[in-house]
Amino acid sequence: MGKKKKKSDKDEDVKLVVRIEAGLRDAFIEACQDMDTTASREVRQFIRDFLARSNQAAITSMDDDNKR
Repeated sequence: MGKKKKKSDKDEDVKLVVRIEAGLRDAFIEACQDMDTTASREVRQFIRDFLARSNQAAITSMDDDNKR
């Protein structure tokens, strides 16, 4: 068997605290359970997608600026 890789400081998980209404949180958790996923997984994916779109928007904006 292989040795278990130790996480580096760079790979360490951190928490993100978000304040939302209890009903919204409960509905989100329930929807995630219905879809056989976790709230954490969906929030991580949302953040990745958001950053990809944000980065694309920044690149598009830079391209537009360079055309002027």
